[in-house]
This record gives sequence, C-alpha cells and structure tokens, in this order.
Amino acid sequence: MPTAGIIAEYNPFHLGHQYQLRALRGLLGEGCGVVAVMSGNFVQRGDFALFPKYVRAAAAVGCGVDLVLELPTAWAMAGAEAFARGGVSLMAMTGVVTHLCFGSECGDLGRLEQLAGCLDSEACQALLRRFLDKGMSFAAAREAAARGLLGGAADCLRRPNNNLAVEYLRAIRRTGAALTPVTIRREGAAHDSEEEGGAASASAIRRRVLAGEPWRHLVPPAAAAALEEAAARGLGPASIKRCEQGMLAVLRRMEREAFRPYDGGGEGLYSRFYDAVRRGADLEELLALAKTKRYPLARIRRMAMAAYLGLAPPQAPPCLRVLAANERGRALLREMKRRGAPVLTKPADAGRLGPEARRWLEEERRYTDLYLLACPGRQRPGAEYRTGPVML
Repeated sequence: MPTAGIIAEYNPFHLGHQYQLRALRGLLGEGCGVVAVMSGNFVQRGDFALFPKYVRAAAAVGCGVDLVLELPTAWAMAGAEAFARGGVSLMAMTGVVTHLCFGSECGDLGRLEQLAGCLDSEACQALLRRFLDKGMSFAAAREAAARGLLGGAADCLRRPNNNLAVEYLRAIRRTGAALTPVTIRREGAAHDSEEEGGAASASAIRRRVLAGEPWRHLVPPAAAAALEEAAARGLGPASIKRCEQGMLAVLRRMEREAFRPYDGGGEGLYSRFYDAVRRGADLEELLALAKTKRYPLARIRRMAMAAYLGLAPPQAPPCLRVLAANERGRALLREMKRRGAPVLTKPADAGRLGPEARRWLEEERRYTDLYLLACPGRQRPGAEYRTGPVML
C-alpha cells in the first residue's frame, strides 16, 4: 500500500484540507497512509502560526492525517523554492513516503511538469536574469521568462498553488527523491481569499478567529475541538499584535549591515528595509515603506520576522521530528526507524542524534519562546523541551 506525503501549514486545518485527504485516498486507496511535513510555530507568510505546532498537528491527525513531522522554522519561513526543497528533503528522509500530494488550481500534472522543466532550463534562467536586471520582481520575471519559452502555458504561474506545485516538482528533480507526484485540483475559495463559500481559505478563517467571529463551521469538528481546547489553556490564537512593540524594539536596535543576512536575493533590499525601520511608526507602516513592485509584501514580512527571530539560514534537516501520530502513524514511525531514518520523538533524545540535531533543537527552543509571547495566556519559556508528540 502506498504512503502519501503532504507538505502543509494547516494554519488551521480546514474543509479544503479534508477534501484533499478524501480525494487522495480515493486515488491511492483507503488504506493509504498519509504523512504531513508541517511548518512549526512560524509560517511562510512571515507570521506567527495561529496555534502552536503541536495543537495544529493534533488537529490534523484528528482529521485523518496519520503522522505529522515538523518542517524546521528556517525552511518554513523561506521563499517557495526553499520551502519546497526542505519539505521534499524530509519526505525523502522518511524512507517510507512513496507519493507527494499537493493541491493546484489547474489540477494538470502534465502542465505543471512542463513548467518545472522549463524553469530549470538554461534558456529560461538566462531570460530570468535579463528580466531581473530590468528591475522586475522575481515572480514577474520568472513568469515572463517562462512565457518567452512556453507562451500561454506560463499563465499557471499566476496562481499561488500552481506556483508552489511547480516548486515541489523542481525539488523532486533536484534532490532525486523517489516520490511520485500527485496533484489534486483545489476547490473552494482561492488562497488568501476572504470568500467563505464552500471551503473557506485559511486566511478567512484566521481573520474570523482573531476577530472573535464564528468560525467552527469552517473547519472539521475534530479540528475545532483541538483548537478550542488549546485556546482554553491560553495557547492561542497567537497574534503578531501582541509582539509588535517587541519586534520594533529589536529591529530599531539593528544596524544596517545586520539586516544583510536576511536579504535573500542579495539585491540591496536590506538597505531599503533598514531605512523603513528608521521611518515607520508601527509594523504596518514599516512594511508599507519597504514594499515595492520588486519587493512584494510577503517577502518584506518574512524579512521582518526573520530579523526579529535572528533566524539561522536553512541547513540540511538533521532529523525527523514527530509532532503527532495515530496508530497507523506509529506503525510508519517503526518502519522509518527500521530503515535507519533519524527520528526524534522526545527532545531528551536529541543528544543521541548528534551535535547538529542538538543545535537545531536549541534554535527551535529560542523561536518557540518568542512565539509564546504572541499567545494570550501566560506561558513559561522552555516549552520546546517539555512538550512531546501527541499520540492519538
């Protein structure tokens, strides 16, 4: 029986995610195991996750995922290319995942693979450099380069899930991972949409949760129960507003060169960001001052959060950290260990996995301590070492 992998944030797990699981098992069989590699306490849009990683992982397992592994913060907070590479690397490391499943707006694997091959070609890379030199944003330059070679087929890159799907396919090629790709057409509201018809987007649900508006009907019952239980303990919903003054304090103390490591593209964004820090009265104004057509808001937001966290650059994942599992997930874990995969279930076991695993866990401890400041409850630091995986 195949085992499918899904790279996700589940921020939070919603009806669209439930649809994906049902469609996936409809394709691969009801006995198909599902392993999710999930972002931890910080997400790709440069924000605090709505609820802590163990809570979101428990919600996912309660809704049908068998095993949830953590995508380290440095990869979770990266751009699409590195985000995909980190997730695919972890899937390959398990030794048991046979298929990689991802959503896309077009639902056409052949077209997505054509785009992935095009973007990796020397001709496309040459065109990309030419458009970047003209001052275009990376996303616009990449689409223009692909359009120059494929014509209208490049329209797919305008949609966020298509875009990420292409990056998953490129990551499979580059890493040589033995993963068979499977794409499922995205249904319901568009990514980041405020529409709530059908399967509402995670953005619309987060807005409702933070505003104190009704939201239970937008997520599966098991997910709602997990989130509400966590909220009762003060573990969410986390809001960047609770940390805004602290973030500004950190950013205003930094010198211009201190922002360089978080530039990403080496295009001088760090200098523009430094100037925005010196002018912005609050975080929203700071981000608006730094944003341009070349530097989209998501990239600026990731830079702000990375600088606040003192985020280390992405490194090869040192181990597979378990966040939650059910009975079938535990069977998959036993098989992973039998095949020699480096699996971390308890923080105390990091020492036996070597210095890189210990270093990574200490980095995550620091990030988690800062994350808890965004939660409404009075949380003590050190939770990274006290909290173990949720076994259902």
